[in-house]
This record gives sequence, C-alpha cells and structure tokens, in this order.
Amino acid sequence: MTFEHPAKEGEENEPGRFAKLAELASNFTSSAGFSVFCVLLVAAFIVVHLLHLDTSWQHLVGDAMGAVALLLLALLKNSERRAEHAIQVKLNAIAAALLEQQEGEWGQAHKDLQRAIGLENRQ
Repeated sequence: MTFEHPAKEGEENEPGRFAKLAELASNFTSSAGFSVFCVLLVAAFIVVHLLHLDTSWQHLVGDAMGAVALLLLALLKNSERRAEHAIQVKLNAIAAALLEQQEGEWGQAHKDLQRAIGLENRQ
C-alpha cells in the first residue's frame, strides 16, 4: 500500500485501476438511480422508526446509512484530490508558458500547456 497522491498512481497519462474504479463509482453516485436508492434508504429509516420495529432493524438501516455515508466521503475526498492535482498542473503550465512568452520564445512550457488542456478528464 502506498500513500502517494491518487492522481500520481499508474503510468503517465494513464489512470490506475483504483482511479478507474473511483471514476465509475463517482459516475454511479451522481446518477438518478443512486439518488433514488438514497431516498429509499432514508424512507426505510423513517418507516422503521415510525413503526417502532425491533432495534435490530433500526441498527440494520442505520448501519447501512452509515456505510453509504462513509463510502461517499472517501469517494468525495478522492475526487477532490484528483481535481486539485489537475488544477495545480494547469496553473503551473500557464505560469511557465506566460514566462516563456514574456521572454519571447516558445518551448517546453508551451507543449506542457497544450498537454494540460483536458487533464481533469484523463485522471
């Protein structure tokens, strides 16, 4: 297990397995189907409490809500870190390209700036 930035996992410009899984999970959790699932989970929580069912049912529904919340938190943090990395790479490329332009010559920074376009979609 490594503790490096999630955007740096895998090869250059190729997302790793975890990045692909996180992207799929992010797409799923932002779908209408997942929203319906969450509404149903909250409705089940309310129904279980209104009907005064056995505490084991209350724990089951509460634990399911807690597990979903924890998974969503981890997914949100992962997405945040990837977006933060993409923004930083773009800012660095813009700054370097501006510096090259000010000096009157186009070089590596101009190429880096071109590669930075759409970086958030490739991570």
